[in-house]
Amino acid sequence: MQSRSIRSYLQNKIWITYGLAVTFLLFALFTGISIGTVSVPPMDILFIVGAKWFGFPVPGEIDPMFANIVYSIRLPRVLLALLVGSSLAIAGASFQGLLRNPLADPYTLGVSSGASVGAVITLFFNWSIPFIGKFTLPFLSILCSIITVFLVLWFAQKVERTMKVETIILTGIIFSSFLGSFISLMIALTGEELRQIIGWLLGSVSMRGWDYITIIFPFFLIGVVVLFLNGKELNGMSFGEEQAHHIGISVQKRKLLILIAGSILTGAAVAVSGTIGFVGLVIPHFLRRIVGHDHRHLLPLSIIVGGGFLVVADLISRTIIAPTELPIGVITALIGAPMFAYILLKKRGLSS
Repeated sequence: MQSRSIRSYLQNKIWITYGLAVTFLLFALFTGISIGTVSVPPMDILFIVGAKWFGFPVPGEIDPMFANIVYSIRLPRVLLALLVGSSLAIAGASFQGLLRNPLADPYTLGVSSGASVGAVITLFFNWSIPFIGKFTLPFLSILCSIITVFLVLWFAQKVERTMKVETIILTGIIFSSFLGSFISLMIALTGEELRQIIGWLLGSVSMRGWDYITIIFPFFLIGVVVLFLNGKELNGMSFGEEQAHHIGISVQKRKLLILIAGSILTGAAVAVSGTIGFVGLVIPHFLRRIVGHDHRHLLPLSIIVGGGFLVVADLISRTIIAPTELPIGVITALIGAPMFAYILLKKRGLSS
């Protein structure tokens, strides 16, 4: 009887968390679209989006300027922030579950740095691969992120055949530092492209437009579907690879799928927004403390809360010292760095 009441309490807690997460996301979306140099009433936003997407009539009293601001500027910016935040958060949740460590995320594993190298090289040489055109940037970012994660695993195995989690994370940090130095070298050699590359590296979803949403969305969809299909396997592997093998999970195959899916999500996010840190670290860790380690709930909640978090961070970045905009990566770092320190202290038992 007592175990049944505990299960009922946990289930109710999870659904309440879903409700709060969706409410937070909707609030972030409407606030992000509404607030700016010109404020747009929330009802006008609904009418404008309804007219553009579903052909509903627009009331005559709505200013045509509002329609242009919402649909051409703010809506694509907010949706891009949503997709980037969701991608980084779910990738971080999957890496943390796979490696059984709350400090694992696309940045500490070097995946983001690998994606950044691919993007910087593309921008530096102004490459465009035939037949894929505008998808060249995300394609090369994703390719470099996948190569990086396999190099990290290969090197970690050379250092220690058992590939302990700490070894993988330290190897990821080493690769991240090395690739960061390579990016600095590219910047030092850059001429006219310097401003573009520096602006991109600082992280932003400003002035991207609908084209960038069409670039990230297919990769977002692929990565999310693969991770959702491996939710139960992530639960099994969170108890250790040996345990997962004993309950019938094909560990190597599933690990490969999860790493590739996380790299796809990270590479696509980095390609369209630049380097935005700490989202994949803070959001999954925060949610894990609330709903536990069940990835069937943790992954979708990471999408919802991660997306809402980055929309709010972007809103702060463009309003806190308006009309000047701060890079969104600065805001996420100001929030995420203290949280990272807290997690590290907690893990080492130095925090109460």
